[in-house]
Amino acid sequence: MDFAVEHRVEKGLTIVKINGEIDVFTSPKLRELLLDIIEDGAEHLVVDLGEVTFLDSTGLGVLVGIYHRLRARDGSMSFMGVNDRVRRVFHVTQLTKIFVLHRSLEEAVAAHEAAGASPS
Repeated sequence: MDFAVEHRVEKGLTIVKINGEIDVFTSPKLRELLLDIIEDGAEHLVVDLGEVTFLDSTGLGVLVGIYHRLRARDGSMSFMGVNDRVRRVFHVTQLTKIFVLHRSLEEAVAAHEAAGASPS
């Protein structure tokens, strides 16, 4: 599967859908694309990992870095559609302590609204 990133704005959130493997080869491109999305004004990201087949430590590092950049701007980042394989990576690395993993976009939107973040 080829690596691809798409994004759209829905209900005040920027939904970022990633397809393929997030690894040492694709992480620099992912970082560049996510930084571009933030620079274009996105403050609240929901990253859809439903089509991600592999996630390594380099990819995790990119996600953590983007998370911290958003938090410094009073933004947020959460995840949805996380398959069992990728979910295990989040649990083993204990990143579930900082990242919220939602089952669906509806759940992510409800959590965003409950947090009091105003839609853009």
